[in-house]
Amino acid sequence: MALKGDEYDYTSGSIRKAVFLLSIPMMLEMCLESVFAVVDIYFVNKLGSHAVSVVGLTEATITLVYSVAIGLSAAATALVARRVGEKNPEGASKAAVQSLLVSGVLIAIMSCFGYIYAREILEIMGAEPEAVNMGVNYTRIMLGGSAVVVLLFLINGIFRGAGNASVAMRSLWLGNICNIILCPVLINGYGPFPEMGVTGAAVATVSGRGIGVLYQLYQLFFVKQDMIKVHQQSWLPDKKVISSLLSISLPATTQFIIQSASWIFLAAIVALSGSDASAGYQTAIRLIIFFILPAWGMSNAAATLVGQNLGANQPGRAEISVRTIARYNVVFMAGVMLFFIVLADPLIGFFISAHHPAEHIYAVQALRIINLGYVLYGIAMVLMQAFNGAGDTKTPTYISFVGFWLLQIPLAYLLAITTGMGPLGVFIAIPSSEAFVAFLYIWFYRKGKWKEVKV
Repeated sequence: MALKGDEYDYTSGSIRKAVFLLSIPMMLEMCLESVFAVVDIYFVNKLGSHAVSVVGLTEATITLVYSVAIGLSAAATALVARRVGEKNPEGASKAAVQSLLVSGVLIAIMSCFGYIYAREILEIMGAEPEAVNMGVNYTRIMLGGSAVVVLLFLINGIFRGAGNASVAMRSLWLGNICNIILCPVLINGYGPFPEMGVTGAAVATVSGRGIGVLYQLYQLFFVKQDMIKVHQQSWLPDKKVISSLLSISLPATTQFIIQSASWIFLAAIVALSGSDASAGYQTAIRLIIFFILPAWGMSNAAATLVGQNLGANQPGRAEISVRTIARYNVVFMAGVMLFFIVLADPLIGFFISAHHPAEHIYAVQALRIINLGYVLYGIAMVLMQAFNGAGDTKTPTYISFVGFWLLQIPLAYLLAITTGMGPLGVFIAIPSSEAFVAFLYIWFYRKGKWKEVKV
């Protein structure tokens, strides 16, 4: 049932079963999203440290696009889930379509800006001149193709809010299969295709995600859904729904921009130590993302369960759901932490050639140090999604600002630059700030105001 996408009432019955039915496809969905990054870095690593640095710096920049996408997705999930909990399929459908209308304007702005200023973005990020010349087309394609990122996250958020996480999972299966096939073919020029180098990785990724979006749109508009039934009237702009979307998505987008901008600053600080440090750090980050995104998938289940149960006027059930998911996430993250501590060296060796020993050392160091904060990070991500699912996107925004801008960035700069620790200082600053953020989330969650939010 979890993978088939059968309908299930998440406002009654066993909470453990509800968590299982939602979290399994959501975890697989996020695993598949991370495969895009790992596939790219595996093949691009063979092109040298300049190529890896460009891909990493572009990904650090495109996280701003992810922030907008995740913000819109959080708003769509919260509104759709609340309407589904209220047993209001017309309201759920209207929320879904209005979110698509809002995304159109943002997509146009981001795509044009990224395509035009790709070279300047790489230069500002501290990429070396040779790396800029090699990768500017990669950056143009990735940032110019922002539409597929936004739509992929947004539509998946719609389906998650409706409790149908399997569609989101299948769309990423399809997109990843295409990316895995196209990446080596376009990078190396197999068969009738030209050898495109690092640019081929961008074409493969955007094409794969685009195919996934086409599948989502087909499911949304042409396949019968019990809770999402799009009618012609759904496309008429609704000021009330748009206002609700913006009031939720703007703080949600801001919270992720705050986090993303923090990662951009960290990447730029590491890049000051050269391409080896930057490439090693970026490889480690890709692996970190790959292994923790399943935990994010489990956390997404909290957003759906909180939204639907608050809509059904069952705050107690919503709270029990959050605690259950948090316990599962802690166990998962503890396992990942031990895995990285023991196997960091051979794992990095699979991605980085023996001909780049300095890059290997930086990557192993980053992997082992950053993962020390995983258990508390696992709690924080569940509580953040609980707030977002309730429609309270402001509290996570305040916490993110304090934790990342007032603590993480200054601490990383102090350790890396002022005290001369270099990249090691950045690696230490990350788990330190994540632990502080987790304690803030726990404190605000226990106050319980998230259960009183109206959307």
